[in-house]
Amino acid sequence: MRALLQRVTGASVSVGGEVVGRIDRGLVVLVGVARGDSEADARYLAEKTAGLRIFPDDEGKFNLSALDTGGELLVVSQFTLLADTRKGRRPSFNEAAPPAEAEALFEHFVAQVRATGLGVVTGRFQQKMLVEIHNDGPVTVLLDSQERPLGREIPRSP
Repeated sequence: MRALLQRVTGASVSVGGEVVGRIDRGLVVLVGVARGDSEADARYLAEKTAGLRIFPDDEGKFNLSALDTGGELLVVSQFTLLADTRKGRRPSFNEAAPPAEAEALFEHFVAQVRATGLGVVTGRFQQKMLVEIHNDGPVTVLLDSQERPLGREIPRSP
């Protein structure tokens, strides 16, 4: 499971011209679910997302998390984070989980982040969305549930 975090001063997501989610200062979190991902992957990424210290303190150092700042999250499903571009010019999405599996794990991720007390809004799963992002910094960080410190790995299903 992958999550691309962007620290923002504001962001919104629209479907069919209707704004379905809007945040002020916080994080836009684009989430891609891979084949073989589990609820443990979603929990790990939710904890890492909520606690990642990428907001500046009074000295401008990255010492604060969304939990510390009370930032909001705009979470959007994005299967293209699983693109494999190693062969040819057209990306392959074979590693992306099937829609029903991906939606269940996406919703589990959202529930886990909400359980931290952070304000969370989302896009709409499997819909064409327009995401407006005001990246702050810019600060963009990629998280991958398979790239954990030793002892925290989750085996992939075959």
